[in-house]
This record gives sequence, structure tokens and C-alpha cells, in this order.
Amino acid sequence: MNQSASPPNQEAISWRTWLAVVALGISAFAIVTTELAPIGLLSPLATEFGQTEGRAGLIVTAYAWMAALAALLSAMFLGRVPRKPLLVGLMLVLTVSCTIAAFSAQFSMLLGARMIGALAHGAFWAMIGSIGAQLVPARQVGLATSIIFGGVSVASVLGVPLANLLAQLDGWRTAFTVIAALSLVATIAIAWSVPRLSASTSIGLDALTNVLKNRTFQGIYLATACAITAHFAAFTFIEPLLSSALHIRANLISTLLLVFGIAGIVGNLVSGKLIDRHLKRLVLISLALMTASVLAIGCLPVGSSAFIVGVLLLGWGAGVAIVFVGFQTWILRLAGSSAMPASAIYVAIFNAAIGAGALLGGIVLSMTSLNGLMVIVAIAMAASLVPVMLIKAPTS
Repeated sequence: MNQSASPPNQEAISWRTWLAVVALGISAFAIVTTELAPIGLLSPLATEFGQTEGRAGLIVTAYAWMAALAALLSAMFLGRVPRKPLLVGLMLVLTVSCTIAAFSAQFSMLLGARMIGALAHGAFWAMIGSIGAQLVPARQVGLATSIIFGGVSVASVLGVPLANLLAQLDGWRTAFTVIAALSLVATIAIAWSVPRLSASTSIGLDALTNVLKNRTFQGIYLATACAITAHFAAFTFIEPLLSSALHIRANLISTLLLVFGIAGIVGNLVSGKLIDRHLKRLVLISLALMTASVLAIGCLPVGSSAFIVGVLLLGWGAGVAIVFVGFQTWILRLAGSSAMPASAIYVAIFNAAIGAGALLGGIVLSMTSLNGLMVIVAIAMAASLVPVMLIKAPTS
């Protein structure tokens, strides 16, 4: 069933096509902010619902793992569903999920709303990369991917502090309400700007298995699992690291987190300019930058200058943003007609790594200090360099 629009090959791409790409980027920001925002809301949520912070953390960990499962299931069962109405429907589900969360009266209701949202999250994320590749010529897939997954990068570094700020200003329910409103805006933008697109032809368990047999995919997936697990093992505890371990003043912590976020935005802009020509080199440099920055933070003594901490957070934030986009672009460039199953596996690994990172970070932290956690995380990040170095750079 062909619903028109194969990938455009014309030199000029209409402004409406780029608007569609931006709409997908806004949607990506909304879904990842939905996933990660509760990290900055755990204390008020635990207090209101009479839960420990560890149990309240289920709304992040369980969400991430449900999204991972949904990504794989979407490749097996949703591959032939028309793309545009599916995108709109999934974003509406996410909007409803956040709305229910905002008005939840019991913790079980909040957790249930989150699980519904996670189903939409995994399916949506699994397909937006391949849809971006359908919207633009092959030579501009890297730029389109940078814009779309710029939403992921920005949400990953700004979603938590922004949600925390909204909670401080007007309560955690306002944070979920704002995310629901943003999701609705993204839904309308998709409905208006995204053209009708052909559905995937490479679906089902066999398609997933074929992708996993590819050695290059194996290397990228291994590097993704290692790097993202390590990142979230550290990032989940960034606030206590700054306040408790480094004794940074409370009024400077939000500024430093903002620096981290701005660095992520800059890193995403850099990747958009360079990623189509220097993908492997850019990913390697970014992983090395992340590793060095996190290791240096772990080695800082108590009372270190906020300026030095800020410089190191700049390196970490820029590096992780480029890595997010770099791995996804690599997958799409390599996948061809298998973009949907390849992206689904990537999204599943990415989300599973978020949950695993938070869990493993807590386990490691129970056995060592916050500084020790950062050093161990840096070692894991360094390990992710190995599979990247061993695989062949993709062709443009």
C-alpha cells in the first residue's frame, strides 16, 4: 500500500518539508522530556504519594523498559500501518497520558498513565528516524536526523532541569500539564506538515533478526548500550554530585545544569554541520570528550571552582548530544530499506540503557562515593570507543 511520497531527490526541498522535520524534532523533545522529567520530580512525587524515592523512581525505570519493548513490537506489528495517521495517533496517546498523570490521585494511577505513554513513546521513536530519511534526499539525511534527534538531545539535557523549575514554581502537576500541551502542539504540527508517506516493507521478527546478524549493527548497538548506560548512570545523580560531593552552592546548580543543556544544543548544531561528511570521526571524538569530562569531574576535590565544573559539563553535554545523533544517523545510513527494524532495535537498546543506567548507577553508588561513580562511568564510556573504532565508517 503506497501512500505516495518516496524520498525526494530534487535539489530544492520545500519549506513545508523542513517544517515537517522540525515538527518531528519538537515531538521527539516532548516524548523524551516525558520520559526523563520525573527524574527532577521524584522528591515531590514521593512526598505526595507516600512512596520512597526508590519506588517513585519506577515511573522512570519502568517507563524506559516499557518503551524499549514497545519499540520492538512496533517494528513487528505496525510496519504496514500508514505513517502519518500513526504518528498523529501516537502523539495523541502521549498527550492523554501526560494529562492523566497531571491529575493522578494515586501513585498507581500515575504509574498506569506512564505505562500507556511509554507504549506510544517506543513506537513513535522507533519510526521517526526512518521517516526523516523519507522526507529528504540521502545527502541531507544527516542534517534531518540532527534536527529530529536534536529534540532527543535537548530533552535529555534540559528536560530534567525545566521540569524541576516548573515544579518549583507551581508544583509537579504543572510540569506534566505543560508537557501535555507541548505534545498536543506537536500533534497538530505533524498533522499539518507531514506528507503521506509509504509504510515500511521490512517488518516482522525476521527483519529484526536479519539486522542483528549484521556485524556493523552489532558494533553500533554495543557502543550505544555501553555509552548510554554509562551516561545515565552518572547523569541521574548529577544534582547530588554537584551539591553533596563538590559542595556547589544551590543557586549555581541550576546554572550549571543550564550550561550542560546549552552545550548539548551547541553539540547538536555542530553535528548537523559535520555529521554527513565526518560521522565516525565525530562520534569517536565526542565519546572521548564525554569520557575525559566525566573522569575529570570524578577527580575534582571538594570546593572546586564552579567555573571549572562548568567547563567540564560543557564537554560532557556537547559530547553526549553528538553521540545521540551520531549513532542514530549511522543506523539510518547503513539500514536502507531496513530502517524501521534497525531503528526499533536502536530505540529499544537506548531506552533499556536509560533504565539500566539509573539502576546500575544506584547499585554502584551504594558501594562507592559519587566521585567513585563518575570514575567508573568514565571507564565504561571509554569502553564504548572500542566497537566504534573496529567498525567501518559509513559511506555518505
